[in-house]
Parts: sequence; C-alpha cells; structure tokens
Amino acid sequence: MDKINIEETKATPSVILDVDNRKFEIAGCSRPENVREFYMPVINWFESVLEKTDEVKAKLSGDGTVNFDFKLSYFNSASAKFILDILLYINQLHSSGIDIKINWYYEEGDEDMRDVGEELAEMVDFEFKYIMMRE
Repeated sequence: MDKINIEETKATPSVILDVDNRKFEIAGCSRPENVREFYMPVINWFESVLEKTDEVKAKLSGDGTVNFDFKLSYFNSASAKFILDILLYINQLHSSGIDIKINWYYEEGDEDMRDVGEELAEMVDFEFKYIMMRE
C-alpha cells in the first residue's frame, strides 16, 4: 500500500501515513506558503485509502487500536481547513470499522493548542486523547 513520508521543514510539518507499519503522524509547524500544494497529496492518500477500506481494514485489524498522532506546535488558518479535512477522513475510517484513536499532543503551557484540539474534536464529533509534552 502506498505510504507518505514528508520531511519537516521550518514551514511544513512531517507527515507519515504508513498502513503497513501502522504509523500515522503529523508533527511540527504548519504554515506552508502554498497550503493546498502541500496538503493535496495527503488528502489524495486518504481518498485512496477510503476506496480500499476493506484492504486497509484487513491490514489494520487484529493488532489493537491504530493511533493517529497530531504533534503540531503551530498551524495557521489556511492549514486548519486541511487538518479538519484529515480529521473527517479519519472519522470515516473509524466509522468503517477501523479502531482509530486520535492523540492530540500539545506542549506544556500551550493551552491554546489543547483548546484548538477540543474544538476540532467537537467539530468532527470524535473523541481525542490529549497528551501534554513536557520539555
């Protein structure tokens, strides 16, 4: 199955989407100059995975919960729309029978990032686990 492994830069997060290795993570700062260009491969990956739900479910089931980790230190409003789209895709995968948990990481003292996570969780009607990262 295709995977995505995008390296982090000063303006873009790292993105790992790897069904075979059960690794799903978006981490870093998201303020790309062209947000659509950056996130479209990610959106296309989710659309492809949703077309192969049975195959993906077969690969991911039986080994317990699949964790999707969001470790964002910052994201701008243009990125927020794509992050919301990603969360909606995750919710669709969960609705298809894949046991997915969303881990929303935030740095100690950054209650704003936790609050944003809570707002997004409410918007997509999906429970997040909030994990404080200590320095």
